[in-house]
Amino acid sequence: MYRMLLACRVGICSLLTLLFFSVPRPLQAVELLTWQQCVSEAGKAHPDLYSALAAMQQAEADSRITGGQLLPQLSAGLTAVQNGTTEQNIGSSSAFSWSLSARQLLYDGRKTSRQVAAYKEAEKAAGHNYSAVSADVRFALRSAFTDLLKAEELVALSKEIAERRRKNFRLIGLRYQAGREHIGSLRKAEADLGESEFEVSRAERGLVLAQSILASALGRDLRSPIRVKGSFTVEDVLTVKPNLALLARESPLVQQLEARRKAARYDLEAAKGAFSPELSLTSSIGRNSFDSLPPDEVDWNAGIELSLPIYGGGTGRAKVARAMAVVSQQNAEEKSGYLQVFDMLEESWKNFLDARQYVTVRRKFLDAAVERAAIANVQYSNGLISFDDWVIIEDNLVSAKKEFLNAGADLLIAEAQWIKAKGGGLDDQQK
Repeated sequence: MYRMLLACRVGICSLLTLLFFSVPRPLQAVELLTWQQCVSEAGKAHPDLYSALAAMQQAEADSRITGGQLLPQLSAGLTAVQNGTTEQNIGSSSAFSWSLSARQLLYDGRKTSRQVAAYKEAEKAAGHNYSAVSADVRFALRSAFTDLLKAEELVALSKEIAERRRKNFRLIGLRYQAGREHIGSLRKAEADLGESEFEVSRAERGLVLAQSILASALGRDLRSPIRVKGSFTVEDVLTVKPNLALLARESPLVQQLEARRKAARYDLEAAKGAFSPELSLTSSIGRNSFDSLPPDEVDWNAGIELSLPIYGGGTGRAKVARAMAVVSQQNAEEKSGYLQVFDMLEESWKNFLDARQYVTVRRKFLDAAVERAAIANVQYSNGLISFDDWVIIEDNLVSAKKEFLNAGADLLIAEAQWIKAKGGGLDDQQK
């Protein structure tokens, strides 16, 4: 009687499981994206790129503002005044004046030219910062793309495992009814089925999360079902270790720090130039007239203006000291940044090679697990191996499939990290 009740329970569980996987889900339009489509969209819509671009524009404007001080400065003025009173027998009067003045800086100890050079270097630093931001955005996008690709594969794999567990559960149930297997084996098969069903639900929830993360990496505000098209393969077939020192010097981060160091050096020279005299050429033309429009005479003047700083309360020396400290700081930061980038390149290269080789290893484990499982199924059906041995082989097959999927995803992430370490941005042609 107990076996009959248990058999009914097994049948009901199998039916419910079949219904769970066969119930039609609501249809939604799913957008299919390739990697190149993701790169194109993120390059146009990601807010971090817009922020970096705005910083470049600000640096360029600062350079033009300072450079304008080396050009002639022109100004014009026009005044018209009407005067009067309410007293009788007293008339009104009018006054009209106009002027045009010009000023040209001739010499200031190269202070302004050094400031312009400093802003030019700051402009270069902003450009390198844009490249670094682009590399960060590409890595985040590639990671999100890979996670969604893995999530899609994991959903399919989880359903495949659940279907395999369901068949095993039915098989053990039949063997238990026939008295060829004990209750412990049936309970184990039932637990494995429950776990596989949970993993299907978890994988589907993970798929939704991965879609949301990819949407953010694309710069999208709205969320919608997304699928990606790709594979867990890489095209970088480098086998010889590249020149990491050269790559580190050419990385956007190091080049940005180098530009900042040069800008600090120019700022120091400009601060020293503040002690030099300032020589300017000035000229003006104009006329003041009363009751005569237009004026019939024009006044003009031209001259040279010289100013020499004598004492400013010690602010000049303090600015020089501060500029020297900034130079020392930028020198140290450039060296520190270079060492960090070099170590990151070394680690990324090592991880990339490890991940690429590990995929080959996991492929062999998976092939072996598939063969062992096929043989074990025949042996278990013929009573040649015990349930415990058969379950171990089945579990190894499940683990081998998951590990191979993880290894493929880790390979893409390792490749993306290597490209980021080199400074590859969204315009990089590598996958």
